[in-house]
Amino acid sequence: METLDDAEIARRLDALPQWRREGDAICREYELPDFVEALGLIARIGALAERANHHPTLTSSYNRLRVELSTHDAGGITERDFALARAIEERAV
Repeated sequence: METLDDAEIARRLDALPQWRREGDAICREYELPDFVEALGLIARIGALAERANHHPTLTSSYNRLRVELSTHDAGGITERDFALARAIEERAV
């Protein structure tokens, strides 16, 4: 899978306003009511990621969760990252 160019990444991020680019990844941070809610979101994202066979980097601290998506095999941001970001927004949050 080919990486997306800067203009295409920016265009796609316009449709995901809470996501941003950080280097070769797209990221979003969530603040949940408490630790249990954060764990629930991790589980929902995990199920989506497993079905897509595309696994994000998840970092959790109490009620905060950071999601980072990058296609490591391609060396950057691809359609797979945006597909999973959209799925997270539509089904997990």
